[in-house]
Amino acid sequence: MKKHVVLAFSGGLDTSFCVIHLREQGYEVTSVTVNTGGFSTEEMQRIEKLSPKLGAQAHHTLDARPELFDHYLRYLVYGNVLRGNLYPLSVSAERVAQAAKVVAVAKTIGATALAHGSTGAGNDQVRFDVAFRALAPDLELITPIRTLALSRAEERAFLGKHGFEFPEKTEHYSVNEGMWGTSVGGRETLDSWSALPEAAFPGGGIDAAKLAPQPLTLGFKQGVPVAVDGKLLDPVALIPELNSIGRKYGIGRGVHLGDTILGIKGRVGFEAPAAHLLIGAHRELEKLVLTGKQQFWKDTLGSLYGQLLHEGHFFDPLARDLEAFLASSQSRVTGEVKLTLYPRTFAVDGVRSPHSLMDAKVASYGEANRLWSGAEAAGFAKLYGVQQILALRAGEVK
Repeated sequence: MKKHVVLAFSGGLDTSFCVIHLREQGYEVTSVTVNTGGFSTEEMQRIEKLSPKLGAQAHHTLDARPELFDHYLRYLVYGNVLRGNLYPLSVSAERVAQAAKVVAVAKTIGATALAHGSTGAGNDQVRFDVAFRALAPDLELITPIRTLALSRAEERAFLGKHGFEFPEKTEHYSVNEGMWGTSVGGRETLDSWSALPEAAFPGGGIDAAKLAPQPLTLGFKQGVPVAVDGKLLDPVALIPELNSIGRKYGIGRGVHLGDTILGIKGRVGFEAPAAHLLIGAHRELEKLVLTGKQQFWKDTLGSLYGQLLHEGHFFDPLARDLEAFLASSQSRVTGEVKLTLYPRTFAVDGVRSPHSLMDAKVASYGEANRLWSGAEAAGFAKLYGVQQILALRAGEVK
């Protein structure tokens, strides 16, 4: 039987090299491009024309944005997940969503192998490898770029001999855009001291003097973002709208320093306005409707869920357990959050919900309340500190 490989295909230098190389190794190639929000219509059309020219026998373009939110991003919102309290897990979620779609095509057409174009240096190789092996353990896994360890100049020369010119990029920064955010890499991210200039971000520089404060109201229903300024939107439409609004103000920009899956320190710039606005608003709404203990465990388990997703352990059964917990915690997270946008930041001005635990008619912070008397409060305060009294007494030198 003819060997048949399904390739995760971006249309860039690496995956274009993979198509021709795999054909020369005797494989029939089906390419799959999975849109998780980072492709323009023009770019998708370019990719669809390029694939057959390179020699792929078939090409599939798949829109994974609904699945990206439903299966991944919703739990990042539920968990208020920002790695290092800063970085939204955009690339992490996208790679798992893309890998799952590629595997689905391979199973449908009866392919014998799966391939991706990741190098041996970064996190993506691990995410693709783990997802491919978990979802299709019987299929051969091929990674030409990692295996051959060719330089990009060697790849360009190879493609040039086959009639495909890929000019050397003159841009100073590599940009990876998706629905949940955009990552930015450049010379400044190669050390721990340099700052990325504003021009490196997709939104470019902003003129703070010309940006008046902008009010913005976000609506949530059981933890899911559903409205912007009262306009009901599906999350797949709502997130790009927030990215557009927030990008003008330079909101959600930063540089994240953290540990890679392979164990080294890495640095990456990012621009994720929607993720920062939604998580900031969602967290404030949760403060109003959840108990303190719920918030504590959500912070703890939400962070753990983000770690699993980021580090390639999305298919560990623990992730499903955490999703069940996070989903359960959202039953009362319904309401509106009132924000004001400023250059490079935003403020939460107010929050309301039909499930609010802040009821001034029953109890309020300060002198007035109806739930207990002063004598009851005094007794509680005395009992509350008993163990500390005993611990200090036990520690006294006799």
